[in-house]
Amino acid sequence: MTPAQKSEVIEVLKEKFSQYNNFYITDTESLSVEQVSKLRRHCFDKQVEMKVAKNTLIKKALESLDSEKYSGILDSLNHVTALMFSESPKEPAMIISSFRKESNGERPVLKAAFINGEVYV
Repeated sequence: MTPAQKSEVIEVLKEKFSQYNNFYITDTESLSVEQVSKLRRHCFDKQVEMKVAKNTLIKKALESLDSEKYSGILDSLNHVTALMFSESPKEPAMIISSFRKESNGERPVLKAAFINGEVYV
């Protein structure tokens, strides 16, 4: 990934973090491509936007906005990270729960959430 591409991803993420007051950080490691596609479809159906990005780029985007406000989330940025952005504070949690039941699996795992201005780890 070139520096220009990295900067573009950081700008897109900053825009999303500013636009949405609710976002969830999930660990999608060990999900197959088919499972991730299915999870994306669930998100799309419920008006939840899902983005996958490198942890360092997510961290840079959060720190450039307000490092103190998001400080509790930064420690959760490890392994494979997918971000779920939503207007509804509960919709991403419901998607994660139903997806885990449907697939009889333990993934995706909720790593952290930012809901109505509060950090939950």
